[in-house]
Amino acid sequence: MIKFDKVSKAYPDGTVAVDKLDLECPTGKITALVGPSGCGKTTSLRMINRLIEPTSGTISLDGESTSGMDPALLRRRIGYVIQHAGLFPHRTIVDNIATMPRLLGKSKKESRSRAMELLETVGLAANFADRYPWQLSGGQQQRVGVARALAADPSFMLMDEPFSAVDPVVRGQLQDEFLRLQQEIGKTIIIVTHDIDEALKLGDQVVVLRTGGILAQAATPLELLTQPADEFVADFVGRDRGYRSLGFATLDGSLPTAPEPIAHLGDTAESARGATSDTWLLVVDSGGKPLGWVEPARLTGIIRPDDLNLSGTVANSNGTMRALLDAALSAPSKRGVVVDDHGELIGTVTAHAAVDAIEAADLVSAGVGAR
Repeated sequence: MIKFDKVSKAYPDGTVAVDKLDLECPTGKITALVGPSGCGKTTSLRMINRLIEPTSGTISLDGESTSGMDPALLRRRIGYVIQHAGLFPHRTIVDNIATMPRLLGKSKKESRSRAMELLETVGLAANFADRYPWQLSGGQQQRVGVARALAADPSFMLMDEPFSAVDPVVRGQLQDEFLRLQQEIGKTIIIVTHDIDEALKLGDQVVVLRTGGILAQAATPLELLTQPADEFVADFVGRDRGYRSLGFATLDGSLPTAPEPIAHLGDTAESARGATSDTWLLVVDSGGKPLGWVEPARLTGIIRPDDLNLSGTVANSNGTMRALLDAALSAPSKRGVVVDDHGELIGTVTAHAAVDAIEAADLVSAGVGAR
């Protein structure tokens, strides 16, 4: 656990960056710090590893105050990931990752072996090892930055806007990969972000700070969306709170679905028109996994991949209510496709049925198992 006990940071000119911050960051969980510019997010983060010294108060790691620790040894206990990865440009990728094990006294062979393991852990192939940072994309460099932070197997990780320097698609992929990785490693992590959606997606606990480093609210993502502490938090979290909260309310697999007529690629237009009287017909592969929708009336010859309408999303029967409603609203047929954990078709649900399921749920107590 990382604990802030009345921690403040004031500068000689009178500026107060953090003001009497009391905060507990649970062991093995991700705490996301978010707030407007000047709220002390990065200052709070850097006080943990003493890149910035607190003016007053105590920060402790698993009950031990950091003020009595040697700063260099403290920093070796904590993984640190920053924007643009901060890699050493003159070192290969494997040597970048091996930096911390070498500092901790491991042999070059042991350090490189650990680095190669971590390359695979963060989803990079072994042939990246001998490349240099400039030969990698921004997203790949961020993966290396995470690998380097993990190289000494720290109990704690600090991440300062780690995904903000990449494009939205890559950013989403990195976030998903990071959540997958956290399920395996279970580190105590604090991440700073300016993006409330990123905070809600990544954080087990989301901490909203006011300007001047004053704690506004610390809560689970669902609690933040459904029970903002005050007008400041509500405004900061923004609009669409009700819809976004559905992303934290899970289905239990018992949702009633309607059977859906299906067709396959290669079926004739005549057989497709005979399968349904509806405007739209669902196409699945040989394993029963949905591929898209077709309009039988417009088909000529056989069903081809180019005939598929791909606008509809797919919901898992054990997934979130947000995904269910999105599937129903995005499908050209207005029937949301529901699949099992293997991706195979179970049936479809209308938007009306999805809303009924949502209204029957108590979102405040639904839990936050899904992200």
